[in-house]
Amino acid sequence: MAEMTGHAPAGQAGEKDAGEGHRHGVSFGEAFRVWLRVSALSFGGPAGQIAVMHRIIVDEKRWIGEHRFLHALNYCMLLPGPEAQQLAIYIGWLMHRTAGGLVAGILFVLPGFLSILGLSYIYAAYGSVGLVAGLFFGLKAAVLAVVVQAVIRIGGRALKNRVMVAIAAAAFIAIFFLHMPFPLIVLAAGLAGFLGGRFGLAAFQTGGGHKAGSGPVLSDAESALGEDIPAHARPNLAWSLRMSAVLLALWLVPVAAIYMAFGAGNVFTEIGLFFSKMAVVTFGGAYAVLAYVAQQAVQHFGWLKPGEMLDGLGMAETTPGPLIMVVQFVGFMGAYRNPGSLDPMLAATLAAILTTWVTFVPCFLWIFLGAPFIEKLRGNAALAGAMSAITAAVVGVILNLAVWFGVHTLFAEVASVRLGGLQLDIPVLQSAVPAAMALSAAAAIAIFRFKASVIATLLACAAAGVLWTLAVG
Repeated sequence: MAEMTGHAPAGQAGEKDAGEGHRHGVSFGEAFRVWLRVSALSFGGPAGQIAVMHRIIVDEKRWIGEHRFLHALNYCMLLPGPEAQQLAIYIGWLMHRTAGGLVAGILFVLPGFLSILGLSYIYAAYGSVGLVAGLFFGLKAAVLAVVVQAVIRIGGRALKNRVMVAIAAAAFIAIFFLHMPFPLIVLAAGLAGFLGGRFGLAAFQTGGGHKAGSGPVLSDAESALGEDIPAHARPNLAWSLRMSAVLLALWLVPVAAIYMAFGAGNVFTEIGLFFSKMAVVTFGGAYAVLAYVAQQAVQHFGWLKPGEMLDGLGMAETTPGPLIMVVQFVGFMGAYRNPGSLDPMLAATLAAILTTWVTFVPCFLWIFLGAPFIEKLRGNAALAGAMSAITAAVVGVILNLAVWFGVHTLFAEVASVRLGGLQLDIPVLQSAVPAAMALSAAAAIAIFRFKASVIATLLACAAAGVLWTLAVG
């Protein structure tokens, strides 16, 4: 199965490249180390993860240019599932073929999986532990500053003119005040951008507008990969279909086998089917489906107790990896409470693996199936306009997530208020958490004023959170 080794498939140009080594000069070993570093620093949800990836891959390593990065990001924004992990798969595939995409995608998930698994063991065995609660408290306060930094960084590069700013503002209003579905916002922005690009409007052209963001912008031609399409990245329908068939089997065959072996009522069957469905509809990331997952897990399946979903979200927020990793905790607790004849911890561990498997294998499917065709369309003006508008809209959506996260981090209580057709989440001022505000302010000063690294800021705030908890406890 040559496709799974990362070599170019038969019928595609590139066998000569494989023999000569990678023309961009980046070895597979170096790429492995870089992706390991990206995964270890991937805190702060999609905004923070994309910003970290951009800083390392584009600004520091100069593997690909700004426009290619945004083009890949725009495609990933259209897909269900965690866009940051899919972006890692896309770039890994561009640089080192299939093997590069597999390594980048797996490493992006692995640290978060192991971290949440370890925390889930502690949670199930000991419940609310003071030290762990303090750790989460400090980390969440720091992550708020990291997310704000990421919104500013990504917004500065994506909102190149007033039209893009207006699209971002409209998206924020639509999702924050009107609670419109994320896919509808993306569709509307994409349609507007497609028409703008089709008619040649400057605001929708790649690189058009008043600015390209803060700092110098790396052009595709100046990057290690260059501006041409690599031989292995040219569209090849036969390869895409073969790879898709393999990944589809890896995704669904285990679920079908569990169903046939244990029946429809078994907890593993329910987990496999439920989270396979979630993998197809999770547009907009974890927050877009968080309420539905919590409702089903608590009320329908009985996997979690009320309030435990937020504990799981705290784990996902403060560990590296995609926020959608919260579903791993849900699957873990579901099997822990319904282990059948298995040891509860063993059942929970197997369920965590199953949940992660059916959530992330589809991400590789979407990228390997569509990326070659999207890469071919990189110079298409109409598509570029659509994707630029989608990126602008997503900035508004990420800003909404930052506001949501800030409100729930800095205040213990939030009230839902209706004003006509609008529904607002208003923090209860009397429930303000001064310690969280102080830690968030300190993290912001460290990041914005003193340019402290993200990991150093997170560790310092985590330690401060533990000390605070011990002092007041």
